[in-house]
Amino acid sequence: MIRSLGRARLAVLGAAALFSTGGAAIKGTTLTAFQVAGFRSAVAALTLVALLPGARRGYSRALAPAALAYAGTLVCFVVATKLTTSAAAIFLQSTAPIWVLVLAPLLLGEQIRRRDLPLVALAGAGLLLVFLGSRDASATAPQPGIGNAAALASGLFYALLMLALRGLARGDAAGERALPATVLGNALAFALCLPWSLPVAAWTGCDVVAIVYLGTIQIGFAYWLFTRAIQVLPALEASLLVLLEPVLNPLWTWLLHGERPSGLAALGGTVMLLALAGRTLLERPLRAPGPPPPD
Repeated sequence: MIRSLGRARLAVLGAAALFSTGGAAIKGTTLTAFQVAGFRSAVAALTLVALLPGARRGYSRALAPAALAYAGTLVCFVVATKLTTSAAAIFLQSTAPIWVLVLAPLLLGEQIRRRDLPLVALAGAGLLLVFLGSRDASATAPQPGIGNAAALASGLFYALLMLALRGLARGDAAGERALPATVLGNALAFALCLPWSLPVAAWTGCDVVAIVYLGTIQIGFAYWLFTRAIQVLPALEASLLVLLEPVLNPLWTWLLHGERPSGLAALGGTVMLLALAGRTLLERPLRAPGPPPPD
């Protein structure tokens, strides 16, 4: 049990750092996107149930929309990472809070506030820059157009997950609903990917290590750290600290695979992160944040 704020901050930063390694690990496999997404999620579901008691209870049919949204987030992010740059994948997935602002009036009846409009516009400008700077194919980003679309879909699905959890239990602690939804989402991702994952025509020892790492450490252990930290850390601070994740994600891919985002994409990502940080500071949430995106 983490009791001090200092250790909680380190735990969130550690979780963000582990989450950020997903892009480099996914690109390092020879498996297809559906194989990586499916097998990673199978290992992650088992790991979460083993590590977190809260992941073993609270299941109901009411969690189905949240679980489906989380499964979509998982699969789309892996597809995006395989097809476009890690920078584009993580920056475009980070549009989730903007999707929340846009969709909340339609799905939850929560009106968008006038003070949020400049932040939406700023994030939209950053989004455009990322798209414009991520159009050229390369060895590590063979189909950036499709990959960028998948990354944007990942952000949309993650926004739907947050809205589903908010609609289910606006007054409950985030972990009470997020944990079982996370496990179900991983199980659904495995089931949805299975028809396109078998047979495995070829695999290497590095592929096995990557899948085990992604499921147990990059998702399972990182999520264990995150859930422990948010029990004592103010939600505002946790939301800001976890922004380390999209900063580090392209760095690991550059160091391990030599993939460098264009200057335009990097600028767009910076603009988006500034908009998200500004929105977080204005929001000042009272409750702990929901599950972090599965990068």
